[in-house]
Amino acid sequence: MKISFIRTLCSGLLILLTLHAPARAQAPKSDFADVNGVRLHYLSAGKGDPVILLHGYTQSSHMWLPLIAALAKDHLVIAPDLRGFGQSATPAGPYTKSVMAQDVHALATGLGIKSAKVVGHDIGLMVAYAYAAQYPQEVNRIALLDAFLPGVGNWRAVWLLRDLWHFHFYGETPLALVAGRERIYFEHFWNDFAADKTKSLSEADRQFYTAEYARPGHMRAGFEVFRAFEKDAAEFAVYAQRPLDIPMLVLTGEKASGTVLIDQAKLVDTKVEGVVIQGKGHWLMEEATADVVPKLVQFLQ
Repeated sequence: MKISFIRTLCSGLLILLTLHAPARAQAPKSDFADVNGVRLHYLSAGKGDPVILLHGYTQSSHMWLPLIAALAKDHLVIAPDLRGFGQSATPAGPYTKSVMAQDVHALATGLGIKSAKVVGHDIGLMVAYAYAAQYPQEVNRIALLDAFLPGVGNWRAVWLLRDLWHFHFYGETPLALVAGRERIYFEHFWNDFAADKTKSLSEADRQFYTAEYARPGHMRAGFEVFRAFEKDAAEFAVYAQRPLDIPMLVLTGEKASGTVLIDQAKLVDTKVEGVVIQGKGHWLMEEATADVVPKLVQFLQ
């Protein structure tokens, strides 16, 4: 009798524990789509209000995994590898941020997304802005994370352009110099753009991204993104003549963009909230995960 009671009690406790145990976040699905003349790789997770996440240089959609896990509870999250990056194709060009935004828009359209919230970091924030500028009726919120907008305000004086050499580092000789030495090149960004290089990207992520960019054509594609800045600047200057009227959150690192991107954002949008993350550098998703992820989740809700 006692044994039967104990078994029943244990079974009941097991059921309660199962019901109240925290749900494990499922890994996002990896998929491909042929859009706008290019094959894009993308991650997707969750259901609900769509959110599009756009990565920056030296990284790929992989950078968004912590945010995807937090958002997928209430949103359909799409995180593409931009053309030339990650597992996406590496066309000869163009690599203007407007064309890259058109890729993402074609992907969203193919997935049945008619309106979305868009988040971008680094090069991805430029693509995010180009997306909103070209399709303002299809973006209801936008978040930009640490870098700058070419062609807007005094953009040539921004912090990230202090090392101007790497924005002109393209062509056959630079490609030959970095072949097989991709990590040496990227360490400059990962270390010097962080407030503290020991709290920047993890060793596992450094190995992951180095392998991704070592694929044929990927370093060249990354360099072409920089080569396109002058064209981007001309296009963004035109976009800025018609400011957006979309809620925009701008997150920057005190030791990186500071208030520069916030000031630029106010020139291109009428509803800007700017937050400087104190003591942090450019790699906000890695350096300030505990601050940035909740702030983005709150804004995107």
